[in-house]
Amino acid sequence: MSVSPSRALPWALIAAACLGSFAATSSGTTRAPFLLQMSHDLDVTMPLVANLVSLTAMAWGVTSALGGWMSDVIGRRPILLAAPCALALALVAQAAAGSFFWVAVWATVGGGCAGAFTGVVFAEVSARVPDSQRGRALGWVMSGQSLTLVVGIPMAAAVGALIGWRGWLLCVAVLSIAAVLSLFLTLGRGSAGHMRGGGARRPSMRSALSPQVLGLLGTGVAERICYGLAVVYFATFMQVTYHMTLLELAIPLAVFALGNVAGTLLGGQLADRLRDRLLTFAVAMALSGIAALLLFTWHPGPVVSVAVGFVYVLLNALGRPSFMASLASVPENVRGTVLGLNGTSASVGWIGAAALGAVMIGSVGFEGFGPLTALLALLGALGALISRRSRAA
Repeated sequence: MSVSPSRALPWALIAAACLGSFAATSSGTTRAPFLLQMSHDLDVTMPLVANLVSLTAMAWGVTSALGGWMSDVIGRRPILLAAPCALALALVAQAAAGSFFWVAVWATVGGGCAGAFTGVVFAEVSARVPDSQRGRALGWVMSGQSLTLVVGIPMAAAVGALIGWRGWLLCVAVLSIAAVLSLFLTLGRGSAGHMRGGGARRPSMRSALSPQVLGLLGTGVAERICYGLAVVYFATFMQVTYHMTLLELAIPLAVFALGNVAGTLLGGQLADRLRDRLLTFAVAMALSGIAALLLFTWHPGPVVSVAVGFVYVLLNALGRPSFMASLASVPENVRGTVLGLNGTSASVGWIGAAALGAVMIGSVGFEGFGPLTALLALLGALGALISRRSRAA
């Protein structure tokens, strides 16, 4: 008699990984409701504060690739414990910073710590489950990132209205320490990759970067730009379009974020039930492009905009587990390297989202977000179909 897939999943590890992912993503993403507040406090322009995302993403990308490679050399446990601990210290330093320069410095350090963690934790969970369950397992881990939108950003808006953006950073630091403790307990004395540091052959970048992997990494850049444009600027879009206060944003942001969680969890189920994962991802991306066009070009009222935003982010998240499960289908000895490089490509997407969003706001306003996101979504869908054909060949 077969074992139920849900019972076979390592739920304790998944919960710890989910918490760690939540803390890592919250360290940067929950800055979104505070763009205006931080610009006034630090006496700089709002686009400059928004471009902290670029600094964070650059550090995230560099350390994600390095951390993924190191995890294939020395094992994953040291990185999974050290990175969130260092992130907590960086958040405390950022909260205490007195100028934009030092906020930027510590935000960059924090992004590096988060990047080193994220790819490695995906590799660890992927190694603990068979391919037939990988979509669901990774979907649950990604829900930690999605919960940043459901819980993190709305809570940041509500709590930040009381204790400010600096106080909120201290709250995220506490979450990072909680992630360290939970991972310490669930990983035990070693991770799935802890034995490779002794005498195993070191991973080769050449063997890791197959043509299909390179194609998927490029596709991931387009997908992350689409996601980042909405996540970074949705709160500001609602403030500018409907003149909403920080406290009034809490409910719209929560509804927006619920779409991301629902899409991630449903996408994990689809990834394990539909054989063609890359086709699933391509269809989801194409549909999300249509929703993005409506979101940023048609805004008759806040209720309608929030509803369309819910649909957009649900469709975007729907294909992500299929994408990640496809990317994780590589040999074990290079899985950390490949998923670390996925973090690097995602960082390129975040940098592109911040930069393109700032350019759009400064030139044509939020009206330009719709056509831009729709175009990038279609390019992402096309890239997935090309990678699908190369795999079939």
